[in-house]
Amino acid sequence: MTEQRPGEQTVGELGEFALIDAIAARLAKSSTETVSVGIGDDSAVVSAKGGNVVACLDMLTQGVHFRLDWSEAKDIGRKAAAQNLADIFAMGATPTALLVGLALPADTPVSWVMGLADGLSEEAALVGVTVVGGDIVRGDSIAISVTALGELGERTAILRSGAKPGNVLALAGRLGFAQAGFLMLSRGFRSPRVLVGAHRVPEPPYELVRLATHATSMIDISDGLVADLGHIAKASGVSINIKTSEFEIPEPLAAAASAFNGNALEWILTGGEDHAFAATFNNALDVPSGWTIIGLVESGESVVTVDGETYSGKGWDHFSSN
Repeated sequence: MTEQRPGEQTVGELGEFALIDAIAARLAKSSTETVSVGIGDDSAVVSAKGGNVVACLDMLTQGVHFRLDWSEAKDIGRKAAAQNLADIFAMGATPTALLVGLALPADTPVSWVMGLADGLSEEAALVGVTVVGGDIVRGDSIAISVTALGELGERTAILRSGAKPGNVLALAGRLGFAQAGFLMLSRGFRSPRVLVGAHRVPEPPYELVRLATHATSMIDISDGLVADLGHIAKASGVSINIKTSEFEIPEPLAAAASAFNGNALEWILTGGEDHAFAATFNNALDVPSGWTIIGLVESGESVVTVDGETYSGKGWDHFSSN
């Protein structure tokens, strides 16, 4: 439950329509180059150059994707926006707008919702988009549903099915930080800040992924590198081999692993929610600056191997005993 300070107004006291007005006022102005009609009508009007609209949706639920005693409302808003924006970029598209659905208990403080709106707006502004609408309902706990829209222009979507034998595998962004941060928080620690912060607010490398125009396939790493590359292997009918010799273990991960008897490489291979990007390219010359080659696409069974061997670790699955 969100903490309510004495005398603080709740969403139940404010009411649905007044809350919507307050959120709308908090968000950045919806009218942009791609948005001609924003919040205030039955639907928003968002343009799509070339006629192709890219759309994705992710949900966050209290107690599963975030804990109120671990994360501020603004952090949760940024996280909700980031994970959807990352999916749009993974298709080789440009984000154009966000839609947000909220389920809130009636005793949720209005200030908490305003913080959430600030986080959504702040993350969206990093890529030049805004929240253009959504819905609010009453619920027993907090749930956040974000739909992201994007456009391809004259480009072709980068699909999971495009990897070919002989392609190189490359990575943009950091891995393992959010997983390590989750473990720190789970054990009652609030530091190291770089790890705990990574769990609270992911930092997708938006500028690096914009450079991946020659990728043959691409994916947002949300459930773990090995697990998510499995989607590319299956869709493309190829085998993907990760070479651990290409990874440098960042000092914060190495230090945390040493202090807590953990395995930094395992965090990198299986940790989710950093929202890095993995992509395949025809050759090393196509790999953009800032990306790191970490493996190779091979012919054979649709599997992901680590140094040529089956890896026993697994990524996140909502319905398994992770």
